[in-house]
Amino acid sequence: MAKTMKKSAKFAVWLLILSLIVPVFSGCGKKSVQYKLDLEVWGVFDDADAYREIIAEYRKINPFIKGINYKKFTVDNYKKDIINALASGNGPDIFMINNSWMPEFEDKVAPAPSYLINEHQFRSNFVDVAADDFLGKSGEIYGAPLSVDSLALYYNKDIFNAAGIANPPKNWEEVVEYSKKITSISDIGSIERAGIALGTSYNINRSTDIIDLLFFQHGTEMPTRNNPNFKVDFNIGTDVLEFYTQFARSSSPAYSWNSAMHYSIDSFYEGDLAMMLNYSWHIETLKSKNAKLNFATAKIPQLSEKTPANVANYWSFVVNKNKLVQTKEGEAPINNEERIHEAWEFLKFMTFKNDGSFNVINIKSKGEKAFATSIDPAGVYLESTKKPAARRDLIETQKSDPMLSPFAYGNLIAETWYRKDAETIENVWAEIINSINKGDMKVMEGINLIRSRIDEINR
Repeated sequence: MAKTMKKSAKFAVWLLILSLIVPVFSGCGKKSVQYKLDLEVWGVFDDADAYREIIAEYRKINPFIKGINYKKFTVDNYKKDIINALASGNGPDIFMINNSWMPEFEDKVAPAPSYLINEHQFRSNFVDVAADDFLGKSGEIYGAPLSVDSLALYYNKDIFNAAGIANPPKNWEEVVEYSKKITSISDIGSIERAGIALGTSYNINRSTDIIDLLFFQHGTEMPTRNNPNFKVDFNIGTDVLEFYTQFARSSSPAYSWNSAMHYSIDSFYEGDLAMMLNYSWHIETLKSKNAKLNFATAKIPQLSEKTPANVANYWSFVVNKNKLVQTKEGEAPINNEERIHEAWEFLKFMTFKNDGSFNVINIKSKGEKAFATSIDPAGVYLESTKKPAARRDLIETQKSDPMLSPFAYGNLIAETWYRKDAETIENVWAEIINSINKGDMKVMEGINLIRSRIDEINR
């Protein structure tokens, strides 16, 4: 009898403990949601290996996730593939977009539920440019990046050494000075060795981003979502275009580049170009093309060291706004709200800082449960891909990396601007620069044209 009473007492204690624990996750007595969801993620550049450990860890801690499948696309047709998939209703749950695409995708993506992520958390975790790109007018969060990229200076150390130049240029005056010292022109006027790749549009990688950089460094008020007009001062606009195109003008003392040169990246790894401005993703490009190339990276040259500026070009994850979730017979049905919740919960796990645990939220009950995690997913990703960080705390860890530190620093001062159709605006800029180079257009005409075209596109 006594033994039976002891067993009954132990059983009662266990019931009490369970009654206290279960409601935390199931919603204070409400029935816990037991659906299992698959998530599909689309991206570019990264192989699935970059996410393998992250996905495996998340599947351990979130009982509502059955599987997460990452699919890599080539960048050439990616935007078209995404738009077509979203239009058909069969797109991915999560997908990457370039930061400049956000105006085109704002009506196609779902913001993060406010109970999962708020504006303060976002700004505390990520660099300012991510907030400029992915926060809505009322603080809605539309994207979460693992990496942000900004421009830095690539320079050939062997060429610098031979020219007696010990350190990379810190400002544009030194850029011009060093380029003049390095540039070699033959008796018939052809450039045999280029100091820096500037001045043209079509044979310089991301040439229009360099134009943006110069405008930012001049303090130009670039278009925003709330004020989409291009209010460039004509004197500043003239200075920017005159400075940029002088490197492609044969009568200029700064002449170092022309449209007949090889593509800037090719010229650099071939050893015929001393300096170029570019993003971090081309570190591996150069190493793969020429393993013996002795090059380094440095902070982007500034117009003023007191008010430094850079430009950002990067990719962020967003969540598909509308998708019908197909479930098998006997499985709990899943609605769009639940799918969005689970997609954003995974993005929060993957991109935000954790302190060794992650709170999984039950969408139905809003009950939470903390799960221990042994990894920092964003740190794992960056270690695998060797990309500059989007998160502030991880930027601190990259400041000592000789190759990545200029990009990490650049991310802290990087800026962006509003373009309803970034590709069209880039094409207009490229045509204007090309016309100025050929003498078909004056600089002031170019400023007037780009001003009217940007205002027309952003309207």
